[in-house]
Amino acid sequence: MRILLAENDVSLGGTIQSWLQLDGYAVDWVVRGDLADAALRTHDYQCILLDRGLPGLDGDALLTALRARQNTTPVLLITARDGINDRVQGLDLGADDYLVKPFDLEELSARIRSACRRHHGGASPLLVHDTLALDPVAKRVTLDGEAVMLTAREFAVLHTLMRRPGSIVSREQLEDALYSWGDEVESNAIEVYIYNLRKKLGTKAIATVRRQGYRLGE
Repeated sequence: MRILLAENDVSLGGTIQSWLQLDGYAVDWVVRGDLADAALRTHDYQCILLDRGLPGLDGDALLTALRARQNTTPVLLITARDGINDRVQGLDLGADDYLVKPFDLEELSARIRSACRRHHGGASPLLVHDTLALDPVAKRVTLDGEAVMLTAREFAVLHTLMRRPGSIVSREQLEDALYSWGDEVESNAIEVYIYNLRKKLGTKAIATVRRQGYRLGE
C-alpha cells in the first residue's frame, strides 16, 4: 500500500516514513503542500497523512481542493492544534481522522488501517478469498488454515490483489503499491514476486490476464 506523507517537520517526517516502511508501506514524503498537490495529481495513494501547517499550500486548503475534485482517498490530519474546534473543523473539511502531535506510532498504524477499512466498507481487517486469508495487522497469511511464510514484498503484492477481489491489477499498479520515490525497481520484479507467491499458494492462486495484469483465482 502506498501512502503520501505531507509533513514539513524533518525529524518527525523521517521518523514516520521509517516506521511505516518497516510496517510494510511504500511512503512518498513531501514537505510542502504544493508538492503534495502535485503528487496527488500524478499518483494513486491509498492513504494521505496531512500536516495542517504546510508551507506553499496549507493542509486545510489542500484537503478542500482534494475533496472538491471528488478524491475520496482517506486523509488523516496530523497537527499540533489540539482544540475541540480545531478537530471539528478538520473533520468537517473532509478528513477521515485527526491525530494530535505527539502521537504514538503504533496508534498511527492502527488509524491508517481503520481509515482504509472504512473507505473500502469493511469492519474486519481480515481479507479472505476461498481458503486463503490475509491479516494486515498481524502480517499473517494462511492457506487452508496453515500459516504461509511470505517476504514483505510478497505480502504487499498479495495484499494489493486481495484488496481488489475479482479485479485485474496491472503491473504498474502493483509497482505503485510496493515502491516509494527513489526506490530501484528491477524490470522483472513483479513477475518474480508473482512466481514466488504461486510456489507458496499454488499455481492457480493468481491468474495472469494477458497484456492487462493479474487477479486472484483462475
